Amino acid sequence: MVEQVSAAISAKSAVSDEPILLNDFRRQWAETGSEVVDAVGRVGRSGRYILGDEVRGFEAELAAFLGRQAVVGCACGMDAIEIALRALGLRPGERVLTTPLSAFATSLGIVRAGGVPVFVDVDAFGLVDLGQCRQVLSADRRLRFFVPVHLFGHSLDLGVLEELRQAFDLRIVEDCAHALGARCADRPVGSVGAVNALSFYPTKNLGALGDAGAMFTDDVGLEARGRALRDYGQVGKFRHDLLGLNSRLDELQAAIMRTAFLPRLGAWTERRGRIARAYLEGIRHPLVRLPGAPPGSRSVWHLFPVLVPAELRPAFVRHLGEAQVTTAIHYPELIHRQRALAGVPHEVLRPLARAVEYCQCEVSLPIHPYLTHREIERVLDAVNSWQPR
Repeated sequence: MVEQVSAAISAKSAVSDEPILLNDFRRQWAETGSEVVDAVGRVGRSGRYILGDEVRGFEAELAAFLGRQAVVGCACGMDAIEIALRALGLRPGERVLTTPLSAFATSLGIVRAGGVPVFVDVDAFGLVDLGQCRQVLSADRRLRFFVPVHLFGHSLDLGVLEELRQAFDLRIVEDCAHALGARCADRPVGSVGAVNALSFYPTKNLGALGDAGAMFTDDVGLEARGRALRDYGQVGKFRHDLLGLNSRLDELQAAIMRTAFLPRLGAWTERRGRIARAYLEGIRHPLVRLPGAPPGSRSVWHLFPVLVPAELRPAFVRHLGEAQVTTAIHYPELIHRQRALAGVPHEVLRPLARAVEYCQCEVSLPIHPYLTHREIERVLDAVNSWQPR
C-alpha cells in the first residue's frame, strides 16, 4: 500500500521537487481517506459516541498487537502516564525517577499524578542512562517509581530494566509514545513495566486524527483501576469510588485507528526502517554524527536524530531549509529548565552533560513512511553538501 502511494508520488516529484515534510498527512489521507470516512460513518450510524464498540474493538486489537492482556484507551499520552502512576498507587510528593530529555508531557504526567520528577542524565543514544539509574537507586532506596522513555523509537535495554525492577522493587511505567512495536532483541517495549503508556498524537507511528492515548498492562487489577480513573473514577454507573478524570478515548478516533491505521502499522514501520538504513549508510558528512540505535534495539524510528556542533546547528538547519528539507529539534530545552517547572518540586541528580549536548546539537531529519526514493536522495544530498562557513 505504502509502496504504491510512494511510486505515484515519485512520478509527480520527478517533475517538481516539493518541500520534504517531517510528516506528510496529505499523502496519508490519499491512501487512507476513504477508510477514515467509512469509519466515521460507521460510528455515526451506531448512535454510540462514547466508550462503545469501536473503543472496545480497538483496545482488543491493539492488545493483541502488543501481546498484552489489556489496553485502556484514554484522551492522550500524558493522561496515560498520570492514570498509570495513580493506578500503581503513587502518593502525593513521592519521587519518580525519569529523563530530562523528552516531551514535557512525560514529566507533566508525573506532576499531575502528584509525583516529584527526579532527573538523571541520558546515554549516548539519548535514552535515560540505566547505569546512572542503578547508582542513584543504590544510593537512595526511597525511590520506588520510575518512568523511562523509549525515545526516538529506540528500545531501552529491557534486560537491564528488568534487573533494576527486581533489585529495587520498582514500580515502572514505560513511556512508549515513540516506540510502539519496538523491541530489545525479542522482547517488546512495555514488557517490564507493570503498566505502560502510549500516545496517538498524529505524528506518532500510530497516530489518530487528533489527540488520543492508551495505557496497557497484564494486571487485571491495574486495568480495572485504569478504566475507572479515565471515566471520573466510576466503577459502575454513577458509582464513583475514585477521584478520576475525564480521559476517555473517543469512539471516532478508535474507529479510525482500528480500521484505517493499525492494519498498516507493520508496513509503515518497515518503511521507516528502510529509510533509517538509507540515512545511516548514506550520510557521510564529517560534522554530522549519527547516534543510530542502541545495541539490541529493534527500533521503529519514530524520529531520526543527528548531532551537529552546537554553534553550527542554526547554519545546518538553514542549509537544509534552503534545500526544502524540513527539520525539527527534539528537544531544544531540558524539561527541568522549562518555566512551567519553576516553583514545582523536582530534583536534578548529577550533571546532565549528555542531555545538554542533545538539546544543543540534535536535529531531526524527515522519516515518515511516505518519503519517496527521490526525496531520500534529496535529504542525503542536502546533508552531505553542507559547507559550514
